Amino acid sequence: MKVILLQDIEDLGKKGDVKNVADGYARNFLFPRNLAKVATEEAIVELEKEKELEAQKAEEELKEIEDFVSKIDGLEFEIIEKVDESGKLYGSINEIRIAKIMKEKGFDIKKKQIKIPQPIKELGEFPVMILFDHGLEAEIKLIIMEEKPKEQSPQL
Repeated sequence: MKVILLQDIEDLGKKGDVKNVADGYARNFLFPRNLAKVATEEAIVELEKEKELEAQKAEEELKEIEDFVSKIDGLEFEIIEKVDESGKLYGSINEIRIAKIMKEKGFDIKKKQIKIPQPIKELGEFPVMILFDHGLEAEIKLIIMEEKPKEQSPQL
Protein backbone atom coordinates (compact mmCIF):
# COMPACT_ATOMS: atom_id res chain seq x y z
CA MET A 1 0.00 0.00 0.00
CA LYS A 2 1.30 3.47 -0.88
CA VAL A 3 1.19 5.99 1.97
CA ILE A 4 2.29 9.58 2.54
CA LEU A 5 4.18 10.04 5.79
CA LEU A 6 2.77 12.80 8.00
CA GLN A 7 5.75 12.73 10.38
CA ASP A 8 9.37 11.57 10.34
CA ILE A 9 9.49 7.85 11.13
CA GLU A 10 12.79 6.23 12.00
CA ASP A 11 13.83 3.49 9.55
CA LEU A 12 10.98 4.43 7.17
CA GLY A 13 11.29 8.01 5.96
CA LYS A 14 10.73 11.71 6.47
CA LYS A 15 7.55 13.75 6.57
CA GLY A 16 6.10 14.09 3.07
CA ASP A 17 7.75 10.96 1.65
CA VAL A 18 5.60 8.55 -0.38
CA LYS A 19 6.40 4.98 0.70
CA ASN A 20 5.23 1.46 -0.09
CA VAL A 21 4.39 -0.40 3.13
CA ALA A 22 2.56 -3.59 4.05
CA ASP A 23 -1.23 -3.20 4.28
CA GLY A 24 -1.32 -4.45 7.88
CA TYR A 25 1.48 -2.08 8.96
CA ALA A 26 -0.42 0.85 7.50
CA ARG A 27 -3.86 -0.13 8.91
CA ASN A 28 -2.69 -1.27 12.34
CA PHE A 29 0.21 1.08 13.10
CA LEU A 30 0.54 4.12 10.82
CA PHE A 31 -3.09 5.17 10.35
CA PRO A 32 -4.26 4.83 14.00
CA ARG A 33 -1.31 6.97 15.18
CA ASN A 34 -1.80 9.59 12.44
CA LEU A 35 1.67 8.90 11.11
CA ALA A 36 0.57 8.44 7.49
CA LYS A 37 -2.35 8.71 5.09
CA VAL A 38 -3.26 6.82 1.93
CA ALA A 39 -1.38 8.13 -1.11
CA THR A 40 -4.27 8.90 -3.46
CA GLU A 41 -3.77 10.97 -6.61
CA GLU A 42 -5.38 14.00 -4.93
CA ALA A 43 -3.22 13.61 -1.83
CA ILE A 44 -0.05 13.43 -3.94
CA VAL A 45 -1.03 16.57 -5.90
CA GLU A 46 -1.78 18.34 -2.60
CA LEU A 47 1.60 17.21 -1.24
CA GLU A 48 3.41 18.65 -4.26
CA LYS A 49 1.64 22.00 -3.79
CA GLU A 50 2.61 22.04 -0.10
CA LYS A 51 6.24 21.29 -1.00
CA GLU A 52 6.24 24.18 -3.50
CA LEU A 53 4.81 26.56 -0.87
CA GLU A 54 7.38 25.44 1.70
CA ALA A 55 10.20 25.94 -0.81
CA GLN A 56 8.88 29.43 -1.59
CA LYS A 57 8.68 30.26 2.14
CA ALA A 58 12.21 28.97 2.71
CA GLU A 59 13.49 31.11 -0.17
CA GLU A 60 11.80 34.25 1.21
CA GLU A 61 13.12 33.49 4.70
CA LEU A 62 16.63 33.01 3.31
CA LYS A 63 16.46 36.40 1.58
CA GLU A 64 15.33 38.11 4.81
CA ILE A 65 18.11 36.47 6.79
CA GLU A 66 20.70 37.39 4.14
CA ASP A 67 19.57 41.04 4.32
CA PHE A 68 19.81 41.03 8.11
CA VAL A 69 23.26 39.38 8.04
CA SER A 70 24.52 42.01 5.61
CA LYS A 71 23.31 44.76 7.97
CA ILE A 72 24.93 43.30 11.05
CA ASP A 73 28.16 41.81 9.66
CA GLY A 74 31.18 43.89 10.62
CA LEU A 75 29.44 46.12 13.16
CA GLU A 76 31.33 47.22 16.26
CA PHE A 77 29.76 47.55 19.68
CA GLU A 78 31.48 49.52 22.45
CA ILE A 79 30.95 48.38 26.01
CA ILE A 80 32.09 50.45 28.98
CA GLU A 81 32.97 48.34 32.03
CA LYS A 82 34.47 48.79 35.48
CA VAL A 83 37.87 47.15 35.95
CA ASP A 84 40.13 46.35 38.88
CA GLU A 85 43.74 47.51 39.32
CA SER A 86 45.07 44.71 37.13
CA GLY A 87 42.78 45.62 34.22
CA LYS A 88 40.39 42.67 34.62
CA LEU A 89 36.65 43.23 34.43
CA TYR A 90 34.72 42.92 37.68
CA GLY A 91 32.14 40.83 35.86
CA SER A 92 32.28 38.99 32.57
CA ILE A 93 30.59 39.45 29.24
CA ASN A 94 28.82 36.30 28.07
CA GLU A 95 26.29 35.38 25.38
CA ILE A 96 23.33 36.58 27.47
CA ARG A 97 24.92 40.00 28.02
CA ILE A 98 25.85 40.33 24.34
CA ALA A 99 22.29 39.46 23.28
CA LYS A 100 20.95 42.10 25.69
CA ILE A 101 23.36 44.75 24.38
CA MET A 102 22.42 43.97 20.78
CA LYS A 103 18.70 44.08 21.60
CA GLU A 104 19.23 47.56 23.10
CA LYS A 105 20.80 48.59 19.77
CA GLY A 106 17.78 47.25 17.85
CA PHE A 107 19.03 43.81 16.77
CA ASP A 108 16.95 40.85 17.90
CA ILE A 109 19.58 38.15 18.46
CA LYS A 110 19.10 35.19 20.77
CA LYS A 111 21.84 34.00 23.11
CA LYS A 112 22.02 30.59 21.43
CA GLN A 113 23.00 32.29 18.15
CA ILE A 114 26.06 33.94 19.72
CA LYS A 115 29.33 32.00 19.75
CA ILE A 116 32.31 33.05 21.84
CA PRO A 117 35.05 30.68 23.06
CA GLN A 118 34.65 31.78 26.69
CA PRO A 119 33.20 34.74 28.60
CA ILE A 120 35.17 37.96 28.10
CA LYS A 121 36.91 39.11 31.28
CA GLU A 122 39.38 41.76 30.08
CA LEU A 123 39.62 44.98 28.10
CA GLY A 124 40.21 44.88 24.35
CA GLU A 125 38.60 44.00 21.05
CA PHE A 126 36.95 40.62 20.58
CA PRO A 127 35.38 39.06 17.49
CA VAL A 128 31.99 37.42 18.07
CA MET A 129 30.30 35.02 15.64
CA ILE A 130 26.53 35.11 15.25
CA LEU A 131 24.94 32.07 13.63
CA PHE A 132 21.70 32.16 11.62
CA ASP A 133 19.45 29.63 9.93
CA HIS A 134 20.42 28.32 6.50
CA GLY A 135 24.08 28.15 7.60
CA LEU A 136 24.59 31.92 7.47
CA GLU A 137 26.81 33.72 9.95
CA ALA A 138 27.97 37.23 10.74
CA GLU A 139 30.95 38.51 12.70
CA ILE A 140 30.74 41.54 14.93
CA LYS A 141 33.39 43.13 17.09
CA LEU A 142 33.02 43.99 20.78
CA ILE A 143 35.25 46.77 22.03
CA ILE A 144 35.52 46.58 25.81
CA MET A 145 36.70 49.88 27.33
CA GLU A 146 37.40 51.01 30.87
CA GLU A 147 34.85 53.16 32.66
CA LYS A 148 36.49 56.41 33.67
CA PRO A 149 35.84 57.40 37.26
CA LYS A 150 33.72 60.53 37.59
CA GLU A 151 35.58 63.48 39.00
CA GLN A 152 34.17 64.67 42.25
CA SER A 153 33.47 68.35 42.63
CA PRO A 154 35.47 70.01 45.42
CA GLN A 155 33.65 70.48 48.70
CA LEU A 156 33.18 74.10 49.76
